[in-house]
Amino acid sequence: MSEDQSYVKVDRGVEIPVPAGGEVWTAGAVILNRDGHAFAQKRSPDRRLFPDCWDIVGGHVEPGETLLDTLVREVDEETGWRVRRVRRLLGIATWTGDGDGTRREADYLVEVDGDLDHPALEWSKHTAYGWFGPEDLPRLKENRAPGEYLIHDLIAKALQGR
Repeated sequence: MSEDQSYVKVDRGVEIPVPAGGEVWTAGAVILNRDGHAFAQKRSPDRRLFPDCWDIVGGHVEPGETLLDTLVREVDEETGWRVRRVRRLLGIATWTGDGDGTRREADYLVEVDGDLDHPALEWSKHTAYGWFGPEDLPRLKENRAPGEYLIHDLIAKALQGR
């Protein structure tokens, strides 16, 4: 366990896969506020993958990192918040980037510490953020092709099983 994640509680039964050599993985976090709404941020229109689309916090597993290391690092980098607890695995998806091959993505429902009203976004990569309740879910399909509703479906699943 790295120094950065020593304070993170992982609930019993939460699977954290260990990537095999040569596999490309990403880790994502669905974060709920005190009202039970989920955080999402809008990717800037100049991003190569999923431009101008809503996304959860997350990113690629770097060499030498575990999925938990990545989750902790990405939440800190993209919001300034600190992962306190990993409540459950929402799912593992496989998808293909723009000619970069197959990626596997593990997405988790997490709890964080920090000022949820003031995320420290990476404004060079994101243009907006919002908190999404059940009534807001259709917005998560903006600029997505039919069938590309991973973010919508993840947040809907997190909201159902709080």
